[in-house]
Amino acid sequence: MAVTARTPQEQTVIDFFAILSTGELEAIRKTLHAEASWQPMVEGVPGAGVHGPRDVIVDQFLAPVRGLFKAGDPKTTLRSIVSHGDFVMCESVGQGLLSDGRTYSNRYAWAIELRDGLVYAIREYMDSHYVATLFAPA
Repeated sequence: MAVTARTPQEQTVIDFFAILSTGELEAIRKTLHAEASWQPMVEGVPGAGVHGPRDVIVDQFLAPVRGLFKAGDPKTTLRSIVSHGDFVMCESVGQGLLSDGRTYSNRYAWAIELRDGLVYAIREYMDSHYVATLFAPA
């Protein structure tokens, strides 16, 4: 099911996830507001905590997280999207191969705030039990 934007804000978020799925860190950086924050709403898993501003998100959060995966993964597929002004909510599936060859497939919900046409604040909800189990020490 392809997600279609009904507002410019929804299109910004759709474009953000398309760029995020490429793994191209400099392209991702351009989608984020200079004062952006990204908060996975989990505890005790890789990437937990509040990350920001933009360069910290890209260099110290996304780069290491993407390093857990094979090049070009994971891919994010949006399943639904709704917005009210500069506030956008969406659901997605993240899928790919981890660097050790295991399959990754998780469900997400996202609360995204935009500012100046850029992604300003991200709250990322996921199946944290799945992630904790996947990355648990052997």
